[in-house]
Amino acid sequence: MRGSDIRLPRPANGLTARHGLARVLSRMGMCSRSEAVRRIMAGRVRLNGVVVGDPEAPVDPGVDRIEVDGMAAHASERVCIALNKPRGLVVTASDERGRETVYALLADADLPWLAPVGRLDKASEGLLLLGNDPAWAARITDPASHVAKTYRVQVRGVPEPATLRRLLAGVIDRGERLSAESVRVTGGGETNSWLEIVLREGRNRQIRRMLAACGHDVLRLMRVAIGAVELGDLPKGAWRRLTEAEIDGLGGVGPDSGGGERRVKRSTAGRRSRSPLPANPHRVP
Repeated sequence: MRGSDIRLPRPANGLTARHGLARVLSRMGMCSRSEAVRRIMAGRVRLNGVVVGDPEAPVDPGVDRIEVDGMAAHASERVCIALNKPRGLVVTASDERGRETVYALLADADLPWLAPVGRLDKASEGLLLLGNDPAWAARITDPASHVAKTYRVQVRGVPEPATLRRLLAGVIDRGERLSAESVRVTGGGETNSWLEIVLREGRNRQIRRMLAACGHDVLRLMRVAIGAVELGDLPKGAWRRLTEAEIDGLGGVGPDSGGGERRVKRSTAGRRSRSPLPANPHRVP
């Protein structure tokens, strides 16, 4: 990003008090925190006209003037996007092992720095949200918010009804109780099955661990919805901006998970209907 293109989001991003300079630059949407540290250490950042070499230098974004490469930072709008993550990419700004990251898909996009909202592991695919509003991201990822995440999962074997009930009741793995909000079998054959699993918590590799504890290997795992935001027919590797209605609605309950051959649920609370996919997604060549 050129110095003249620097755009920093409004204070609604949660930075209304004094914070470290690197954190401010990152959370304002300019670059990753590690990149901000590098720029500060290289003497490329001025605070109130003075070069600052300390990434932890206290800053009040509403008062202090920040310059990068001689250009003043200016406020920009909140940006939140949905990305269809392919398998094989890692969700990080830079990978110490040299693996390709999801940011390769955004290299030519005219976007401010966007942080991932939650994670998908390298072998998983589907809906990934990114944004430059930390308060919004925290609301989605906070377990207390109970935002539903819906997954399509292909497993080896055919789960018995007792297995589905066990997934709802919870399995113990590494001292953690892992459970699903709802589970249903949507298809399959003699050797494998497709499940729809809804979670309202986000433990590390939770679905894979739950199913392994029940004797079923995961063959494919795809996230298809977060709250009322659906993956829809967004092409693999493509992204689109979320609508304001989608952004504001992501603090609510998840979509209806009715239908299918066999289904068990922990709750019968009403669900918000899913939103249609906006037109003109950004495709990656």
